[in-house]
Amino acid sequence: MDAQVPLVMALDDPGAAPGVVGGKGASLARLARAGFRVPPGFHVTTSAYLDFIGRGGLGEPVLAALSAVDVSDAATFGAAAARIGDLLAGQPVPAPTAAAVAGAYACLGGDVPVAVRSSATVEDLPGMSAAGQHDTYLNVRGEAAVLDAVRRCWASLWSARAIGYRARRGVDPGEVSIAVVVQQLVPAQAAGVMFTIDPLDGARDQVVISASWGLGASVVAGEVTPDVAVIDRASGTLVSYQVGSKETMTVADGAATRAAGTPAGLRSAAVLSPGQAGELARVGLAIERLYDEPVDVEWALAAGKLSVVQARPITVPATGRGEQWNDSLAGDYLWSNGNLGEAFPAVTTPATWSFIELLMTRMLFPPSLPGYRGYGRIGGRFYANVSISISLEALAGISPRRFAALFGPVLGKLPPIEEIPRPRIPRWTAIRLMVPAAITLLRRIRASQKRMPQFLAGAPGRCERLRAEIEQTTDATVLASLWSQQVRPLLEEACDALAAAVSAHGTTLLSGPRKLAKLVGEADSALLLSGQQPGGTSLASLGPVTGLTRLARGEIDRDTFTRQYGHRGPHEVELSIPRPAEDPAWIDSQVTALRGAARDAGALLASQEAARAAAWERLARRDPRKAAAARKLVARWMRIARDREAARSEAARSAWVARTWVRRAGQLTGHGDDLFFLELQETVELLRGDPAPLAKVPARRAAYETYQALPPYPALIRGRFDPVRWGADPNRRTDYYDEHTRTAKLDETITGFPGAAGVVDGIARVLRTPEDAAQLGDGEILVTTVTNIGWTPVFPRAAAVVTDVGAPLSHAAIVARELGIPAVVGCGTATMLLRSGDRVRVDGGRGTVEVLHRA
Repeated sequence: MDAQVPLVMALDDPGAAPGVVGGKGASLARLARAGFRVPPGFHVTTSAYLDFIGRGGLGEPVLAALSAVDVSDAATFGAAAARIGDLLAGQPVPAPTAAAVAGAYACLGGDVPVAVRSSATVEDLPGMSAAGQHDTYLNVRGEAAVLDAVRRCWASLWSARAIGYRARRGVDPGEVSIAVVVQQLVPAQAAGVMFTIDPLDGARDQVVISASWGLGASVVAGEVTPDVAVIDRASGTLVSYQVGSKETMTVADGAATRAAGTPAGLRSAAVLSPGQAGELARVGLAIERLYDEPVDVEWALAAGKLSVVQARPITVPATGRGEQWNDSLAGDYLWSNGNLGEAFPAVTTPATWSFIELLMTRMLFPPSLPGYRGYGRIGGRFYANVSISISLEALAGISPRRFAALFGPVLGKLPPIEEIPRPRIPRWTAIRLMVPAAITLLRRIRASQKRMPQFLAGAPGRCERLRAEIEQTTDATVLASLWSQQVRPLLEEACDALAAAVSAHGTTLLSGPRKLAKLVGEADSALLLSGQQPGGTSLASLGPVTGLTRLARGEIDRDTFTRQYGHRGPHEVELSIPRPAEDPAWIDSQVTALRGAARDAGALLASQEAARAAAWERLARRDPRKAAAARKLVARWMRIARDREAARSEAARSAWVARTWVRRAGQLTGHGDDLFFLELQETVELLRGDPAPLAKVPARRAAYETYQALPPYPALIRGRFDPVRWGADPNRRTDYYDEHTRTAKLDETITGFPGAAGVVDGIARVLRTPEDAAQLGDGEILVTTVTNIGWTPVFPRAAAVVTDVGAPLSHAAIVARELGIPAVVGCGTATMLLRSGDRVRVDGGRGTVEVLHRA
């Protein structure tokens, strides 16, 4: 321990430098000394943390745990965090620090509620904000609770997210330390964040303020749609004020905080008056002058008095977003993420996008020609260009109305056909380009159809051997050769197999259920098209959940599960994200959840099998000829569905090979996960000795991080779309965006495609990502934007499923039918209109969701 630095220091102490009290603490000390209203408190200095580590002899073991961190492998962040967490768990706060903290806390008042906030030495600094990387605890009361919160803040220095954040920025772990700020909690009636420049475009003529009721945690975390006030910097007058929906607020509760529903009268009320907004702007500009650069400021309002609870330099204004991955800027087109959104559900890195482009060159739909591409990126997310697709298909003899009928089940809800803009494509130019391209593509698909059984049978072993060979490669030029000789050919074959499976008899996949429904009725049609495939196998979409169920029962071991299903997950196409096989903790958490569930996939499938057998028996008794026709139709449909699902599985497995190759390239070149921000061919060039592509990484990483921080975009987009501005709009809609019209008032009715028949009443649970799935209780109704195979293990716990994005052939509809769970898909607005805790009725046969009682 450094004897020159006290364990505890007054909040405004002149010696409160970043190396002593961390970045956040130094900023608060500077504000307090300058006379701004900062809540009273004290610092627990870095000397206290170093004493904690030194007394336990933990310094070397912590660094040893970090030595295994691989910047290209996010799983190593979690492994290191777990090891360090075990080391710190049994270590008490040293007695000298405990006494010093107790004395400083007593000076604040008897049992006063405080905020206990981490302040790392690499936090709230110019160029490295580290925002959200370390922990904060609000409404902490009592000496023992404060000491425990201090110890947990120390431990958060070594969380997986903090380890990864610093590793990606090349921060030496031996140079990192942490302090803790303890301040009296402001009993805020309102709170928020203020930017002294426009955070969207970096314009310096306005101050932008976000405001919501209660404590500020919900605004900072982006969990609420706040009010947004814009103030002119020069005059201090209010330019605009948008009232947000403010559905929830963070409130003090006992010795902690909780999210509570905002009272109805406050949701539509403005949080700030024009005078209060102007006062906030004046304070923000005064802080900007103190720092001599633009800042973002966290503020709280209590009893009419304004307090500043944090200020930091604005690290990346919007002018530094990086590259602009936005094909919507090309013109007036209609875009849809429809059914394709589940395959590519998130913002993609450049490495992943180059893999997707390879795949799309093999696909018949959406159609593309040079200069007329039927797909693109909007804010880094995959969208199909419906306008281009309609125009190209029309040249092939498919009318716009026929297009809507054929591809509506793939693209999701479309506006009336006459409202969809259609570009004029020169007929003879298009035919000249289309005919040779179509002939080549169809020949490739036919050849792939013949090879498909052999490819599907051999792909698992081939991928496993190739991944092992990649991991054993020690020479960069050899790894580059592996790309052209083995990795790319594998990816091309996998893409060809998927294209063949999707394109072959594609109309049967769409028309089969309609034809069967005419024979046997809607309810029995859905039932008969579920269940065992030819050869006694289940659809590949069910693989992870049936595999996890067998693993939980002890019927298979972990190695078997990993070998068969370890490549399938919520982000199975994104090359930068680990697969379940790479993350033992994911498998453990899924098995634990299944063991604690009231029902499992096996029981649901058995129930469906009994119902299906009864349906066949009824049909055979009623009309043997119809039964025979139905069996023939079902057998054909199931063969096609099986091949489609199996091909998707092997395409995902091949993406794992591509991920392994990029990771190994990062290890051999020393550039780690930077290579996920290169296209695959650019990585080949780097391996062959050309460093030029690396210059593109900073701008691409900035673009990725900007877009990834935004909520999922609307399912349908017409015209030019700015994702960042849309994300900042408190009145944004997730179903439809039209550049040319003002957003209409949202229809409160929730309807979608009938996904799986059945009616059920239950409590809604609105989840954003598969990582939130642990929040879903048994028998609750899962409501989310879109599902894919990574969500499958959650389905047995759900009484019903409701999605914003999807169509009759989407993942949610297919898996729900297999398990006998009602589903309504492609609603567009379900996550906007429903809140966790609402009681709703889901009618999967009619495609409706009715709110019975608001939470």
